[in-house]
Amino acid sequence: MIGTKRWMGYVVMLIGIVHILPFYILLTSAFKQDSDISSRWSPPQYLNFDNFIHAWQRADLGAAFLNNVIITGLALLLLILLGIMASYPLSRYQSSWNRFIYTIFIAALIVPPLTILVPLYKFYIDIGALNTYWGIILIHVTFYIPIAIFLYTGFIGTIPRELDEAAMIDGASRLGIIFKMIVPLLKPVTTSMVIVNGVNIWNDFQFSIFFLQKSGMQTFTVSLAGFFGQYNNNINWVAAGSVIAALPLTILYLVMQKYFIHGLSAGAVKG
Repeated sequence: MIGTKRWMGYVVMLIGIVHILPFYILLTSAFKQDSDISSRWSPPQYLNFDNFIHAWQRADLGAAFLNNVIITGLALLLLILLGIMASYPLSRYQSSWNRFIYTIFIAALIVPPLTILVPLYKFYIDIGALNTYWGIILIHVTFYIPIAIFLYTGFIGTIPRELDEAAMIDGASRLGIIFKMIVPLLKPVTTSMVIVNGVNIWNDFQFSIFFLQKSGMQTFTVSLAGFFGQYNNNINWVAAGSVIAALPLTILYLVMQKYFIHGLSAGAVKG
């Protein structure tokens, strides 16, 4: 038994090292000078922040950052509102029709988004949605609403129905119950939903590369892809740009991590 535990510990340690090494190389490359020809494994002689300045200016990451904030923020806001409004009746009223609707949403999770890329692209051309905030936000909301409904429906199912009945006796409306009683209790699962979907939306490339082709509308991933193609001989600048792109979500996760695991586990209890 002791040997098995030690072996499993080594496996976990190996997995951790495999995950950490790429980030270590990324950070060392981001802070090294162009003239530093030492191994990627060796740390920089001193911290060089010029790479970040060059990456920010040459890749136009300022505009890309603003686009990411607008698209990710509005998409998450809609996902929260629509997810809660749809999940409350699906959880509280266990009719055959509601179970069918819930099953459809869950089944949508296994549909690869790129399978409908061609007709979706043609449809967006017809309605003039290319290179628009509302167009890309609508795509993200459409493809990530199933996971939001899955998490919210499961979590709301753990909230006693007696709270709803007591609020209705006091004269509260259904909307009042949702926004005054249910929403405050959804903080853990909302945090999990924001982190899970926020990472996917922030790092999206598959849709942004097709639907945000205009230079002023490009997001971080698209801007960095073009930047890498232009400056692939200067890996330090590219590494610095990648660090800048990952930093906001890293900070968000560190701030909200205490709610993350609890929200995921509670959101999957029922549904």
